[in-house]
Amino acid sequence: MLLVLTGLGWGSNWPALQVLLREMPPLAARSYAGLASSFVFGLGALAFGVRLAVPRPLWGRLALYAALNVTAWMGLATVGLLWLSAAEAATLAYTMPVWAALLAWPILGEKPSLTKLLALALGIGGVVILFAGRGLDVGLAKLPGMLLLLGSAMFFALGAVLAKRYPLPMHPVAAMVWQVGLGCLPLFLLSPFLETVRLSELSPLGWFLMAWMAVVALGIAYLAWFGALARLPASTATIGTLLVPIVAVLATGLLLGEPLGLREWSALGFTLAGVLLATRRPA
Repeated sequence: MLLVLTGLGWGSNWPALQVLLREMPPLAARSYAGLASSFVFGLGALAFGVRLAVPRPLWGRLALYAALNVTAWMGLATVGLLWLSAAEAATLAYTMPVWAALLAWPILGEKPSLTKLLALALGIGGVVILFAGRGLDVGLAKLPGMLLLLGSAMFFALGAVLAKRYPLPMHPVAAMVWQVGLGCLPLFLLSPFLETVRLSELSPLGWFLMAWMAVVALGIAYLAWFGALARLPASTATIGTLLVPIVAVLATGLLLGEPLGLREWSALGFTLAGVLLATRRPA
């Protein structure tokens, strides 16, 4: 259920971000929403008596996870869109379960079982079906974007595996507040040097989408992701992220009027089958 909530939160953010980027540049949109999410959820945590103080020995680990799970993931993926289409970027970004499975074997001893490999094949198959025939054009001109997206997927997978090997002994809300806040801070600092932001020109719809990203995509969904990662093997949890591009395409079709056909529904079926197979309890 936490993986489904993660997929819904992150997946719904794709069409929201697609519309928001008409009014705001990418680094600003992501970092402003992330810092707002960290601030609001931090205030909520304090109101409910959740301890936000970070023990000194955990600062290094916390900064590393924020860099891998937030800064590298969102930053590299966003910059990669300068060379790639959204379909190409999503295809490369959601190779992360492959990297997680490869990394989890030597780091965590999670040797991939036949069931896990079948689940991974079903999930990846769903993403391939989804983006097949969408005009993918691989060439040297797109090589920088391809490397950036592959790097973002690998860093996110590494963050998931390391978080299982060396977990943060913190309240889940505190872990989310610090990781999202610290992870978005470098993007916020880079934004003025790379893009122009005019918040005064943001429409009411733009403000709503910023709030949606802050509360749902960067708040609730990250909380759900950290919760799922704490309860599942790293390779299993990352297979669940394959729901994200499926939800994104379905949400884009429903909200922005893009056509949905047999390919989209078949992709959803394959991916759901893979996620259910990966997360089922052995008999």
